[in-house]
Amino acid sequence: MILLFFLDVVDAKVDKEDLKSIATKGKKRKNDAVTEKDNVVAEKLVKIQIPSTLKKQLVDDWEFITQRDKLVKLPRSPTVDDILTSYLEHKSKKDATVTDSVGEVLKGLRCYFDKALPAMLLYRKERQQYKEAVAATVSPSTIYGAEHLLRLFVKLPELLVQVNIEEETLTRLQQKLVDFLKFLQKNQSTFFLSAYEGFKASEGKGKRKEDRD
Repeated sequence: MILLFFLDVVDAKVDKEDLKSIATKGKKRKNDAVTEKDNVVAEKLVKIQIPSTLKKQLVDDWEFITQRDKLVKLPRSPTVDDILTSYLEHKSKKDATVTDSVGEVLKGLRCYFDKALPAMLLYRKERQQYKEAVAATVSPSTIYGAEHLLRLFVKLPELLVQVNIEEETLTRLQQKLVDFLKFLQKNQSTFFLSAYEGFKASEGKGKRKEDRD
């Protein structure tokens, strides 16, 4: 499966880089000295154009959680699984012959989301909620929704560059991912929350120092 090629690049530790800088500005971390290797990596980055309304969604998402102490209420409806299934049905109605190829990408996307969520898609303020909401036998894609799925697309370019995929295959994957983002945009009012809920008392007390901003 296309996306499963790079599942192994996600390690178990939480990414310390704040998603805000990537989501709102689309900039890589700045270093005092840019090496030749950095330039090569930058040239290979896959461009996934996120629609402007979804970029605003990412900014609002960051603001709700980091500035207003809000959280996405879990479990979400529709879930990530629901959204992926809706997209497959949408594509099948237009062209039944694409079902297998689209289904392959969506299955990989689902697996990747489940693995990437705790590793790099959560803000610090969301980690306690994750521990409480996701049991060992439960897949995050059956609990979380569009808000967290969209964050995955911010990370995909820098993760895809680490995988040895043929350019033609990578181009086809890029086209499918962009088409999926257009589907999210078209259904934005249905898939995304307009407001988040405030922290519960149990989530605001007894937290370790490293879990607080």
